Amino acid sequence: MAEEKQLFTAADADADQRLDKFLAVQLPQLSRMQVKALIQEGRVRLNGKAASRPAVKLEAGDRVEALIAPAAEEPALQPAEVPLDVVYEDLDVAVVNKPAGMVVHPGAGREEGTLAQAALARWPQVAGVGEAGRPGIVHRLDKETSGLVVIAKTHDAYLWLVKQFKSRNTKKFYLALVDGQPPTPTGRIEAAIGRHASLRQKMAVAYGGGRKAVSEYRTMQSFNEHTLLEVRPVTGRTHQIRVHLAFIGCPVAGDKIYGRKRSSLSLGRFFLHASRLEIILPGQKEYSVFEAGLPADLLETLKELGA
Repeated sequence: MAEEKQLFTAADADADQRLDKFLAVQLPQLSRMQVKALIQEGRVRLNGKAASRPAVKLEAGDRVEALIAPAAEEPALQPAEVPLDVVYEDLDVAVVNKPAGMVVHPGAGREEGTLAQAALARWPQVAGVGEAGRPGIVHRLDKETSGLVVIAKTHDAYLWLVKQFKSRNTKKFYLALVDGQPPTPTGRIEAAIGRHASLRQKMAVAYGGGRKAVSEYRTMQSFNEHTLLEVRPVTGRTHQIRVHLAFIGCPVAGDKIYGRKRSSLSLGRFFLHASRLEIILPGQKEYSVFEAGLPADLLETLKELGA
């Protein structure tokens, strides 16, 4: 297959930035070493000429052209008989309570036992619904986040739900136990989120860039060194709740990426659970509300704190 040509223009904010760092931001699917190899192999052109070296500095208005080899075709997703906790089901959709540790859909590591594979085994008709490799999957949760996920069982239901999520008409609520206390008992966090400048698998609050991100929270219960919050992400950015809560000084307990490297609790994961989902089902006009109680491990943690 032919290489894919991608064109970028350096903005004023990119002036004096190294070419390899600029491309690493523009091509998040590639590692810094892969970007460097692109330049060294002559597959990056700067203003029409082959880029001389990765460290060359950009000027505002510079045109950068990169030739990217197509990704290897992924093998077809195979169904897997994995038990599912189905909270609700009709002909169009299913709402599932995902356990912590289950990946929603396979990634580069080709994880087995994913929610997508389990859905394919239980509802074979979802095979042609949605994106390739993500049958019926409308939204996702992090691997270690437990809670509610909605699955579309038909193409029309998929389009209905995707439009609802994109227009922010769905209402998602999470329970998060955090280290410390937020600055106010209730609050609204408005801080854009983008890819971390150097750690490509990590997100960060982006100053002067990124994508708009808004989260609302309220205190449910306070403890000596922790606070239980209900959080509603108004937008849906990657790792949004974890990034936002860390940003205001109260990271999610057990989150070793955005919080403390050594957990403050004897918990095998971070304390984040998608507890409530309010959506308008296909063909309906009023919201339907679905809830999932805290799983046993998180309940035990609260008991240890004296809840």
